[in-house]
Amino acid sequence: MDYLPRIIDNILDELLESIAAVALEGAKGVGKTETAKRRAHTVLELDDPEQVSILGADLSRLLSRPTPVLIDEWQRLPATWDVVRRAVDSDHSANRFLLTGSASPRNPPTHSGAGRIVSLRMRPLTLYERGMSDATISLRDLINGDADIHGETQTRLADYVREIVTPGLPGLRHLSGRALRAQLDGYLRRIVDKDFVDQGHSVRNVDGLMRWMRAYAAATATTTSFEKIRDAASGGEDQKPAKTTIQKYREILEQLWILDPVPAWLPTRNKLSSLSKPPKHHLADTAFTVRLLGLDENALLNGPVNSLNIPRDGSLLGHLFESLVTLSLKVYAQLAEAEVRHLRTQGGRKEVDLIVVRPDQRIVAIEVKLSATVTDDDVKHLLWLKDKLGSELVDSIVITTGSTAFRRSDGIGVVPAALLGP
Repeated sequence: MDYLPRIIDNILDELLESIAAVALEGAKGVGKTETAKRRAHTVLELDDPEQVSILGADLSRLLSRPTPVLIDEWQRLPATWDVVRRAVDSDHSANRFLLTGSASPRNPPTHSGAGRIVSLRMRPLTLYERGMSDATISLRDLINGDADIHGETQTRLADYVREIVTPGLPGLRHLSGRALRAQLDGYLRRIVDKDFVDQGHSVRNVDGLMRWMRAYAAATATTTSFEKIRDAASGGEDQKPAKTTIQKYREILEQLWILDPVPAWLPTRNKLSSLSKPPKHHLADTAFTVRLLGLDENALLNGPVNSLNIPRDGSLLGHLFESLVTLSLKVYAQLAEAEVRHLRTQGGRKEVDLIVVRPDQRIVAIEVKLSATVTDDDVKHLLWLKDKLGSELVDSIVITTGSTAFRRSDGIGVVPAALLGP
């Protein structure tokens, strides 16, 4: 398959001009290995037990190979991390090591590598990387406060729904129908049957774990409490899984980069108060969510959808669209050296779907609407936030499924999702 250029390519190349070692981390299948191989002269594939055995017998061999050296799935031999860290201590020359990992190691390295090894999270393909449209609006321009809101797209709701059910994993995008469903089932089942074991946790109740993952999927783009997710996973049974069991599920799924929640924004420098702290729940890919819930394009478009007993404002499809947009924004924000958060006051009286914030406190506020039109009611919380933050809020937009980008008379930008890019 042809290589799909990635936004993270730009970040990686810029870092390797000055940094000796970079670690690419993310869920299996997002493209870490192919991206890293394009920059490596030596490739050590540690998902091969023979290579692990050979390298483990003499780790110094790692340092004698032509650089850059790629250590693929380094967590299978965690000692390689410390070898690289010490090598960087003795020689800071740029572009020497690339490490890729699809899980946090079961036996973590002695040292974190801070200051020696820079870590980057790689996520599934964004809407821009999938080639849905030529982006006319840049997130970086929005953060800089000089975005020109313009452009038109032929992308419609059905196109977004197709992307919701199609993985952003490059190796699966050519599949559809039964073949795609089978691959996704196998991917999810491998997490339970193998990856949990590799992380040192044998799942005693496989059905219970799968029910919890389905309940978490049903809570996508909400701040539903983990207690309510646990209740939904138990299906009304008196015997619920222990809180310690659920905590272990979460920990390992985070270590495997399968969960990708949006933390709450808790600023300290402005007049906002009484903010809610729970994260918004998201899986790494909306296709995982859809498959866990047993849905398809037809079910999402025509409903009604049974998504367990999870409270939400609006439709499940609306939350899945928000999740797809959130994935893209996280990648665009990474390029802009910004972070993505959400804002919700206690009791949910005020809520802004996504907050993009840079260390210099330049802030962009974003609402996501499964609609082609935007009403005054859709922007009321954005206007409230502008009143609270003043000049710190450099721009506000509503991301839609519409066809035309424009600015409203109140200054709020209306941006079709397909027109937003890095």
